[in-house]
Amino acid sequence: MIKILNYNEIDNSEIFIRSTSTPDVRETVEGIIANVRQNGDRALKEYCLKFDGAELDSLAVSAAEIEEAVSLVPERLMKVLERAKENITAFHKRQVRNSFIINDKKGVVLGQKVIPVDRAGLYVPGGTAAYPSTVLMDAIPAKIAGVKEVVMMTPPSKDGKVNPAILAAAKVAGVDRIFKVGGAQAIAALAYGTESVPKVDKIVGPGNAFVAEAKKQVYGIVSIDMIAGPSEILVVADGKSNPVYVAADLLSQAEHDKMASAVLVTDSFDLAEKVSAELERQIPLLERKDIARASIDTNGKIIVADNLEVVIEIANEIAPEHLELCVDNPFDYLDSIRHAGSVFMGRFCPEALGDYMAGPNHTLPTGGTAKFSSPLSVDDFVKKTQYSYFTSEALADLADDVAFFAKQEGLTAHAKSAVIRTEGET
Repeated sequence: MIKILNYNEIDNSEIFIRSTSTPDVRETVEGIIANVRQNGDRALKEYCLKFDGAELDSLAVSAAEIEEAVSLVPERLMKVLERAKENITAFHKRQVRNSFIINDKKGVVLGQKVIPVDRAGLYVPGGTAAYPSTVLMDAIPAKIAGVKEVVMMTPPSKDGKVNPAILAAAKVAGVDRIFKVGGAQAIAALAYGTESVPKVDKIVGPGNAFVAEAKKQVYGIVSIDMIAGPSEILVVADGKSNPVYVAADLLSQAEHDKMASAVLVTDSFDLAEKVSAELERQIPLLERKDIARASIDTNGKIIVADNLEVVIEIANEIAPEHLELCVDNPFDYLDSIRHAGSVFMGRFCPEALGDYMAGPNHTLPTGGTAKFSSPLSVDDFVKKTQYSYFTSEALADLADDVAFFAKQEGLTAHAKSAVIRTEGET
């Protein structure tokens, strides 16, 4: 049963459980990465057999396999994927940054170029659930950014095939190449390259503890989006909220993973008790009831505070991945929300809308990192290059100041390089 806590009686450390990597995970991942670096495709095929039970001749997904997958999925799924793509595209196109140039001083041109990375790697989990929505959320921003090649990694089933819905989503999103590799070994392959898998510049996408640890270990060789932990939802709800809806929203994240966190923060003890009872009614009805049960019992909690102002302070302290504002006039509170991955406003905006159809990205910061990081976006797939141009006259105007500044830092060669051109030396 979910815990009900009075905010005035608990320490902040009890509010949220942060997941951290264990030494066993770190050591295992180190070994996997080293093996993939040394043995390439052979190591990947061995891991596919060991972890997925699949004996593969080829790691690559063929065009024929993609077309077969499209033929196998329901026609409605293809239509829903296309509709989701439209919404995701419309939202993310607004994120596109433009290059700029400044030429307002005589003899000086300054600017910044916005350039997509050459190749991006997408990790799409398999395991207890397959997520075609993640394919759309990760690939579409990359394509909008102008990435030349998008490479997807996803684990196969025992028959050596990839979930048809994932392949259908990849076709809709415009993924260029797909490989049947999961886990930390997939991240290693993307970071270092193998005979089949090309090295990428950036790796994005969620995964289990081993995937997250692998992303952490290869950062610096490649860029990554974030270190994502178990899924989280925090519902801010007042006493007028429907406990049936609130419980359903908490369970929408609890069913992801036994380590997922579902939290309600409210100013109403009556609502807290009703939501607790409703959770007990709804959990047995779920297909993934065992996962939801473990999540609610281990990491679920209801925190009761004195008023909505305190409730929102708690929400900001937690900085959740998903935050629902189940209140009247939610826009009155939006400016007060400083730390959240994605905010769902009002009583008719369940978090599931954001997972699939609304348009904003669902790859979000977890574990409190929303205090300093952002959802996946077009920005994740571009980099910036600055440039400067000075004429001799423009240089002469700044050379003495540059030299003075450099000497303050003890860098006399810097100073010399600035004034040498103005002193007539050749």
